[in-house]
Amino acid sequence: MADKVMTFEKLPDRPPPMSQVGIVGWVRENLFGSKTNTILTLVSLYVLYILVVPLVDWAVINANWVGEDKSVCDANKAGACWVFIAARFNQIMFGLYYGANPDQIWRPTLAFALLIVLAIPLFIESFKYKLQLGAFILFGYPFVIFALIHGAWLGLPVAGTSEWGGFMLTFVLASVGIVGALPIGILLALGRRSELPVIRTFSIAFIEFWRGTPLITILFMASVMLPLFFPSEVDFDKVLRAMIGITMFQSAYTAEAIRGGLQAIPKGQFEAAEALGHNYWKMMAFIVLPQALRISIPGIVNTFIALFKDTSLVSIIGLLDLLNMALITSRSLEWKGFDLEGFTFAAFIFWICCYAMSRYSRAIEDKIDKATKY
Repeated sequence: MADKVMTFEKLPDRPPPMSQVGIVGWVRENLFGSKTNTILTLVSLYVLYILVVPLVDWAVINANWVGEDKSVCDANKAGACWVFIAARFNQIMFGLYYGANPDQIWRPTLAFALLIVLAIPLFIESFKYKLQLGAFILFGYPFVIFALIHGAWLGLPVAGTSEWGGFMLTFVLASVGIVGALPIGILLALGRRSELPVIRTFSIAFIEFWRGTPLITILFMASVMLPLFFPSEVDFDKVLRAMIGITMFQSAYTAEAIRGGLQAIPKGQFEAAEALGHNYWKMMAFIVLPQALRISIPGIVNTFIALFKDTSLVSIIGLLDLLNMALITSRSLEWKGFDLEGFTFAAFIFWICCYAMSRYSRAIEDKIDKATKY
């Protein structure tokens, strides 16, 4: 037999990597590579020029940064009045009580600083007690922050929940909703896929009811209707009622996100776990749920971000979150007429928190992807 001659087909030339092309080459290829791209790029730059330049001029260049009262801003109306934000910062961030008692600001500040300090070890690779620390942050830290902010447990001056507001109230409501909804959502997702008809029916009914009801309706019902089901001597705090309603609402959306992850797990994973002799709970805890949660991270974080923004709806029951506190302070007699500055500042705070959650979830996804690569 004649020896077969091996022939190799030449692969098409690939473009050089970005490091060799440079920024100028990338811009030329992606933004000005054709007539259509060139026109779209020029139009986009023109639109950005129209929008960004006046915004920078109003918010930075001509803005009023230093002053004691409204007169500074009245003298220069061409720019933003950030003096208003500085004067009402405590009230916007911490609510009515701490706005009127600046000597007590250290309490919510210490509570937030403690959270940051506790969270730092979670990002250290060599730290060995991440599970225990995470459990404390989820289930122990809420009592610490409540004791510091409320004050009754520690003998500090009492700051009633009716005086909570601003970013502090937004953070507390969102945190409680997220922490409480995650375990409930996991149980509901497992219950919806259960083979027991009673558990499956209950889970489906719970999820569909809370998912099909607007959050604003839930908050209104929790504030007005819920106390009617309890004896008159039982007094449920308004903030507590809002926490319960938000948690139930969020748990339904979390359950659906996790259920999508469970459905994406191949059937072979369940069969392999059963072949190893694992019971239902061991199979779910050590094999199925870790994979399902990894798949569900984008959906779960998306619902968490939506919940953080939806906390502004608590204004329907008379609670003053970050957005509503910014509105009220901008309509006071001393600072009337600076709604735009208040809304801009509130939007900036919302953006920072939502972007931080998004980036953190992305970092978790990247870390898990690297750990699961063979």
